[in-house]
Amino acid sequence: MNSRFYKIVRTKENQRRLVLILSLVVGLVSGLAAVLLKNTVHYTNDLITNGFDFTRGNYLYLAFPLVGIGLTILFAKYIARDDIGHGVSKILYAVSRKKGRLEAHNMYSSMIGSTFTIAFGGSMGLEAPIVLTGSSIGSFLGRRFHLNYKTIMILVGAGATGAIAGIFKAPIAAVVFSLEVLMLDLTMVTVIPLLISAATAATVSYFFLGSGVLFSFDFVQGFKITHLVYYAGLGIFTGLVSLYFTKSTMYIESKMALIKYKWQKWLVGGLLLGLLIYIFPSLYGEGYEFMHQLINNSTDGLINESLFGNFTNIVWLSLFLLLILIFKVVAMAITGGSGGVGGIFAPSLFMGAVAGVFYSRILNAFPFLHNVPEKNLALVGMAGVMAGVMHAPLTGIFLIAEFTGGYELFTPLIITSVISYLTIMIFEPHGIYTKRLAKRGELMTHHKDRNVLQMMSVKKLIETNFRTINPEGNLGDLVKIISESERNVIAVVDEENIFYGVVFVNDIRNIIFKQELYETTMVADIMFMPDPLVSSNDSMEVVAQKFQDSGNYNLPVIDDGKYIGFVSRARIFSSYRKLLKEFSDE
Repeated sequence: MNSRFYKIVRTKENQRRLVLILSLVVGLVSGLAAVLLKNTVHYTNDLITNGFDFTRGNYLYLAFPLVGIGLTILFAKYIARDDIGHGVSKILYAVSRKKGRLEAHNMYSSMIGSTFTIAFGGSMGLEAPIVLTGSSIGSFLGRRFHLNYKTIMILVGAGATGAIAGIFKAPIAAVVFSLEVLMLDLTMVTVIPLLISAATAATVSYFFLGSGVLFSFDFVQGFKITHLVYYAGLGIFTGLVSLYFTKSTMYIESKMALIKYKWQKWLVGGLLLGLLIYIFPSLYGEGYEFMHQLINNSTDGLINESLFGNFTNIVWLSLFLLLILIFKVVAMAITGGSGGVGGIFAPSLFMGAVAGVFYSRILNAFPFLHNVPEKNLALVGMAGVMAGVMHAPLTGIFLIAEFTGGYELFTPLIITSVISYLTIMIFEPHGIYTKRLAKRGELMTHHKDRNVLQMMSVKKLIETNFRTINPEGNLGDLVKIISESERNVIAVVDEENIFYGVVFVNDIRNIIFKQELYETTMVADIMFMPDPLVSSNDSMEVVAQKFQDSGNYNLPVIDDGKYIGFVSRARIFSSYRKLLKEFSDE
């Protein structure tokens, strides 16, 4: 970049203007990417399923997932040469550990991978891939203009916001998603770029895809206070469904990970997914058509499209919905675990709609309960499962309100989403996006102090200018090393770098000048094993706690019994202050 331009950009006021301009660019490109991805997947899907008779089992269902996932694996291995799955988790990791740096290929690779996967029947959604695409665009522009970490984070969030706004035409929900899931700060410096990106992307989407909302229907009933208990009960139910969603996904993916060879994962996963889709065609792809039919009371048509078409009474319909609810998660997890690329947005909405209809059918089966609003419960159920799975109740509330084209159900959405979130929190403290990161201690939160510690790495702060001595050495050898050392701590290690302990200079001042002890006093007699020790893999939060508990100024870093170096309280504090300033720079 031109050095003169770079100097101009570095001024605070100009950098703020630049961020606003870049937010508009990110929103524009993210919106175009969302439109392109949506149209490409739907066109490809229409092309390969043209002429299908959905009222009968079609054996091509057994082959399509194998083809789609196979193409995705080949693309990831030979072209992208990287893992292109788990889009939102990858963004959270980049924000936490890589200062917002996302690989440039993520600007297109997840789009291509998800096209192969979902167009050929992979039971996932397009939202996470397009969010990764948008965030990667923001990350690329931020690094291209040499912006600081805080600003790159804003552009990463702007990309995610534009992607959600573009694919759902839901700008408010998109902004809420970035604040709630990506853990961005709720400040004007952050929110304004997100709003610009959301509005731009939504406008692009309206321009190319029209002004229609994702789900359009006439409300049979508005919210009635007498229905309050129904929505509260739905909140508990969707919370439990969310728990099943999260636990099952993690379990199945962990089992798939145990399969050693990728071709075996592909074969096993592709065949199992094909079999599920053959039995339940509704599991094919994103499932939005299925959701449309559910919301518009077309469950008879849905069951006719499966192998259960001859069973159409109320009991069989309810059983069919329950089986769909159970196996949708299985299909989604198998798709991702076998090498497919997609997200959990669409599956969570899918399961929420099914849960809402199933729940309302159960209630309507009781004679003393009548006029339970099935359509309303289907929509509110979507928000409930999304709130529980992602631990993002606000995103669920605003997303359903926006893409249904109105706020008539706002109160029920709040009730069900909050209760669903509180229900799953009893069993699972982290959402599906953050669970893996939290387990590894890599999760960013709204706690700024903790976030700064998360960004710090022990490996980057290790100091190696501490002198060492062999445990078989004597006091005379030690005095010579002390005279050459700039530090007051000497590490005791052998020829193989095995750590035995340390000697503090202050502890031996009373004998350091007694030359008669130089030959008779051994290092092994005056050294001691410090407590605690630090591993280079420790999180900085753990290291900070060790400094606080011990009161030491230097702690040795030991991996597998071998000496690596020291970390010092002073250097950690200096690095912390520097990062805090960068993180908080407005």
